[in-house]
Amino acid sequence: MEAQLENAIDIASSPTSTQALRGQAIEFLTQLRTEGSAWQAALALFTRGPKPSEVIRHTSLDLVNNAVQEHHLDAQSLAYIKDTLMGYIRQRYTSGNNPDTSHIQNKLMQTMTYLFIALYPATWHSFFDDFRALAGDGAAIGSVNVPGTILYLRMLGQVHDEIADTLVARSDEEKKRNTELKDLIRTRDAQKISLSWQEILAKWRETDLMIVEMCLKTVGRWVSWTDISLVVNEAMISTFLHMAGQQGISDPDSPEGRVRDSAIDAFSEIVGKKMGPPEKIELILFLNLGNVVRQLIGSPALSQQNSPDYDNDLAETVAKLVNNIVFDIVKVLDNESVDGQTRQRAESLIQEFHAYLLRFFSDQYDEVCSTVISSLTDLLTFFRKLKKKKGGLPTQYANMLPPILEAIIGKMKYDETASWGEEGEQTDEAEFQDLRKRLHVLQQTVAATDEDFYIETLSRVVNDTFTRLSSNDQSLNWRDLDLALYEMFLFGELAMRNQGLYAKREPSSVAASRLVGMMNSMVESELARFPHPSIQLQYMEICVRYYQFFEQNPQLVPKALENFVYLTHHNHIKVRTRSWYLFLRFAKPLRAQIGNVSQDLIQAVADLLRIEAVLPDDSGDDDMSSDEDDRSADALFNSQLYLFEVVGCISSSATVSIENKKLYAQTIMAPLLQDMEQTLPQARNGDERAILQIHHIIMALGTLARGYSDWVPSSTNAASLPVTEVADEFFKAAECILVALKELNSSMLIRNAARFAFSRMISVLGSRLLQQLPAWIEGLLSMSSTMDEMATFLKVLDQVIFTFKAEISGVLDTLLTPLLERIFTALATVPSGTDDEIQLAELRREYLNFILVLLAHGLSSVLVSNANQSTFDTIITSLDTFARDNNDYPTARLALTVLIRMTSVWGGPDKIGPASNNQPASPITAQAPLPGFDNFAVTRFSPLTWTIPASAGFNSKDAQAKQVLMEAAGLQEEIVKKVGEPYVERLREELRGMGLGQDMADQYLGKLASALENQKKEKEWRNFFVQFVESARGS
Repeated sequence: MEAQLENAIDIASSPTSTQALRGQAIEFLTQLRTEGSAWQAALALFTRGPKPSEVIRHTSLDLVNNAVQEHHLDAQSLAYIKDTLMGYIRQRYTSGNNPDTSHIQNKLMQTMTYLFIALYPATWHSFFDDFRALAGDGAAIGSVNVPGTILYLRMLGQVHDEIADTLVARSDEEKKRNTELKDLIRTRDAQKISLSWQEILAKWRETDLMIVEMCLKTVGRWVSWTDISLVVNEAMISTFLHMAGQQGISDPDSPEGRVRDSAIDAFSEIVGKKMGPPEKIELILFLNLGNVVRQLIGSPALSQQNSPDYDNDLAETVAKLVNNIVFDIVKVLDNESVDGQTRQRAESLIQEFHAYLLRFFSDQYDEVCSTVISSLTDLLTFFRKLKKKKGGLPTQYANMLPPILEAIIGKMKYDETASWGEEGEQTDEAEFQDLRKRLHVLQQTVAATDEDFYIETLSRVVNDTFTRLSSNDQSLNWRDLDLALYEMFLFGELAMRNQGLYAKREPSSVAASRLVGMMNSMVESELARFPHPSIQLQYMEICVRYYQFFEQNPQLVPKALENFVYLTHHNHIKVRTRSWYLFLRFAKPLRAQIGNVSQDLIQAVADLLRIEAVLPDDSGDDDMSSDEDDRSADALFNSQLYLFEVVGCISSSATVSIENKKLYAQTIMAPLLQDMEQTLPQARNGDERAILQIHHIIMALGTLARGYSDWVPSSTNAASLPVTEVADEFFKAAECILVALKELNSSMLIRNAARFAFSRMISVLGSRLLQQLPAWIEGLLSMSSTMDEMATFLKVLDQVIFTFKAEISGVLDTLLTPLLERIFTALATVPSGTDDEIQLAELRREYLNFILVLLAHGLSSVLVSNANQSTFDTIITSLDTFARDNNDYPTARLALTVLIRMTSVWGGPDKIGPASNNQPASPITAQAPLPGFDNFAVTRFSPLTWTIPASAGFNSKDAQAKQVLMEAAGLQEEIVKKVGEPYVERLREELRGMGLGQDMADQYLGKLASALENQKKEKEWRNFFVQFVESARGS
């Protein structure tokens, strides 16, 4: 068996083995692993001399490891494995021998740990003693047998990971087992293990520093669950202090540097051990951690900030220690049950450690700063709670706030080495912005603790910076201004917290008043001309955020507009393209203040309205940028569209005369329409750039229309519709778009642009759009249209129907049949892949929604008019087909919803139920019923309620299938309303035919009748129907 196993491992691992042979070997090894029967051969192979190859030894040991862990070997077998491996270890891990490779050692220790779990409680009491003996006695440990000592420490680390690592998810049974093992270790061996640590560390200067580092890490891991007195004693702490305080370490990755960092980490782990408040404060004082941290901060490695010798790794390690200490101190202070002496000692400690906390929080390296943010958050949260409880902060805590807020503001600033917007700096920029968000949370907590102080401080920072700007302070740089503007942007959260920036034309709060002052200073300065993109971008963002300021200060609007126009022409592409969007955001709410300069503004940006389509780069580089930094031609055009919307907003201001509104529309659209006319012949000939140019022009016209009108379908204010003179101009533009659409109907690009424009033309044309609706449908639902296009257009058509309702009836009567015929053709398409299946499902749902919209808005008569009767049977057949589709439950449910609505609309007045005596009140119920439709619903719709759940592929356990059943229940309910007792009797006969007794049938029909009483009973009926179906199916 041993030779067979060795041969199988060789074949499985050999790159020269054939694929078939390797597959057989792997299958054989997998079978051995599953059965757990080859452990004897594998054990012999691992311990054999001379040694086989590494891969054979590792695979063999893994088979042994698996047998021990998974196959519950008997005690005799486990003892044999233990004795064999310990014999191997005693022979192999002695001074002068080369130990196994690291990955063999890891697997060996894993196996020994599984043996420990199985044998330590009952038989292998000497587990730790056996490994300790290998390492040597008190005089020899760590020096005579280095491999044995390393293996001993590895074993301790592996045992911790297996039974005490809190990050590993474990079953309740494993937790119970591990608790019992830890209790046994504490009783039997913890004292001896602690003594071995002391013996190794006591002579650390003469010992291999790798062993010292391993020992420190082991102490740090074990201290969380062993008696702390085993670690916290004069000898151990003295040793830790010496290690942590080493001076003159030039390389933090040297053995000395790693020992120093491990000693500090050990302090962190000791401090982090769970204990009561008095004991924790006592521990911090006993460890003399204030002195430890002070000495480390004063060491050359940490005192020489901004120099090449600064050790940021050490700073991060000490910061972690400080973070843990402050966390524990704050936890004690926040505990109301703490005794007076403990509280007093904790208050003294926080006075000392908050300074150390701020030292690392203010560190030049953001990684170091981030390490202590959590404890600073805890401290500020404690302040906020204390202030809320006592009405103010005690003096000793209030005095801490100024340096804390100054430090937070300081970290908000770009450091001197930071660059902005350069290639390759995106990651650093993203990390800094993430840090700013975390710092902002800290600022908010300070504001919640002492709002007046926060307002004064932020006002001073911003105003001092603007003063320096106005006085031409040569030391002022972009980083200073960026900080001031960033804080000004955030300040709005406080200033506009309740009712906006103003209340009754006055600043709404003290913070709002200060912000108004900042805005005055900013707008009246030349800040927008400061030669740095970050400043110019923030200037615009702030103007947009605080547009209410300009509503109350219209005299400052021209200055801001002048700056926006300047920035729309900026040579930095990010500033230029972002300004186009922000200009829109700024102008839209300020239309009334801008109307008097609209002509000047339009002329000022007219040069930016020229459209020059650029075909995408075949290299594909355009797709590599993030949305914000995308500089592709497509992204540039998408940004340019904002300019068309903004000129539309400006042109249509209420303060602009009708003549000028018309003139502006002509002025803006004439060049576009002329360009489209001139480009159309080239596009007809297949010129790609010409087609793209027409696409861009149509998109621009649609976007201009959106800017011109605020009217939306939900609005009842007809006054917001553009005046006839303006609508005339857009009607002409729509005609031109339709010409292009007809000529270039085979181009999806043109169809997409036209659909975009169509949905936006609604707001400027109003019901006049209906005159063109046949042409729009003809162009947008061509034979070339994809299912996705059709589904999207149906959504837009739903919007048109909702908007115009009765006005559209005549047009729709003419268009419905050809429209539905195209949709039915598409619905009959057999999907050729996943994308097609998704698009087909979406088209089905939009088709059903379209029918629902007609039924819901008083247009049901269109479906059965003389012009459209020929398609009625096809509609009913499609609904029947979709309702039965077990592969698409959402569509099936929607199809049943349509059937319910049809029954409600056309089935006549309710025969039974609360509404049976009521006069129809809503447009839906007022629609003319179809004679005989109630009986049609019984014969054609009702059978679906049984055939759908009875079909072979229907899964009544599926959550979406349950929704289908509930809708089927709703269909029976609706038919009962319209037909009354005859339908009840029909159902009674059907139930008898299913084999139901009289009592069960009565219960079923009683539940159905009760559904007509109220919504609660209706819900109960639907749930009952689901349960009934599941019971009938034997689910």
